Amino acid sequence: MITVALAKGALLKDSVTRFAKAGLDFSAVLDPINRQLMVPSSCGRARALLVRNGDVPVYVAYGQAQLGVVGYDVLKEHKLQVANLVDLGFGECHMAVAVKATSMYKHAADLPPHCRVASKFTNCARSFFDDLDLPVELVHLTGSVELGPITGMAEAIVDLVATGRTLRENGLIAIEELFTSTARLVGNPTSLRLDRGELQAIVEAVRSEKKLNYFDS
Repeated sequence: MITVALAKGALLKDSVTRFAKAGLDFSAVLDPINRQLMVPSSCGRARALLVRNGDVPVYVAYGQAQLGVVGYDVLKEHKLQVANLVDLGFGECHMAVAVKATSMYKHAADLPPHCRVASKFTNCARSFFDDLDLPVELVHLTGSVELGPITGMAEAIVDLVATGRTLRENGLIAIEELFTSTARLVGNPTSLRLDRGELQAIVEAVRSEKKLNYFDS
């Protein structure tokens, strides 16, 4: 049986829709009364694991799921051994440097050396500031990083920005973009290497949204 790791939250509905077009019906995970974390498809030949976005590549890398859908930001941050197979195009957002709107900083390079930068994505932030040759002190937060500049703990943040509403409502402004993140179909390299065609057929079906009729039989 093929196992697909699906991320809870913002990517879930579009992920289910994309797999449904390919012939795999995981719509049961969208049922508000569902409490199962492992849900079979309607055809009974595949199943979905419902996990946190950051855990998707972990389950795929360790082989508990052959395929998964995860944001590119997570792949960049954790750098686990998974195959990046298809850019699914939905869930678009941007990893950006943001500061208080009242500050004088117009670009990330304007930040003072050794200032504090708060982020959930410290690996992405470190790589970005290293490329700028700008030494900063990174403060890892797991919650609302916007509070960093508001409280004065940090000069800036590195975080995902979609509409920018949260930044605006907290008096912040994005000054530089690191990269664009979208949902990606990822796969376990060993499973793909040993695949006899079934996984590749799903990958191609998801890529082209061409339905796999044999999953309905």
